[in-house]
Amino acid sequence: MLSHNYRIKLEKICDKIINEEEVSLEDMIWAEKLSKSNQSAASILRRARRRAANKEMTEDSLDGFLNALDLGPVDPNDRGISQFNTPEEIVDFFKRDDLDESDGNNWRRRD
Repeated sequence: MLSHNYRIKLEKICDKIINEEEVSLEDMIWAEKLSKSNQSAASILRRARRRAANKEMTEDSLDGFLNALDLGPVDPNDRGISQFNTPEEIVDFFKRDDLDESDGNNWRRRD
C-alpha cells in the first residue's frame, strides 16, 4: 500500500508523463524504484504511460476501459500474443523462467 505522500508525488510525475512535460531524472529514478517494489505504483505508472502513448484514449472507449483495468501493453506497437497455435505455446507462455525472482519482477508473485 502506498503512503499518501508517495501516491501524491507519483501522481504528479504521472501527470507530467501524460502531458509530455519534462520529468527530472531524479523523479523518474524514484518512480521506477517505487514501481519495482510496489505493484500499485507500477500499475499507476503503466496506466500513465499508456495514456501518454494514446492521446485519444477516453474513459468511455475500449482502450480507456482496458487501461483502467491495467490490461494491455504499455507500448501500443506491442500487441503481444494474440492467439496460441499449439498447447506447447501455452506452456511456454506461462513458464517464463527467464525472469529473475530476486529483482522484484516475478510476474507470478502477489503483493
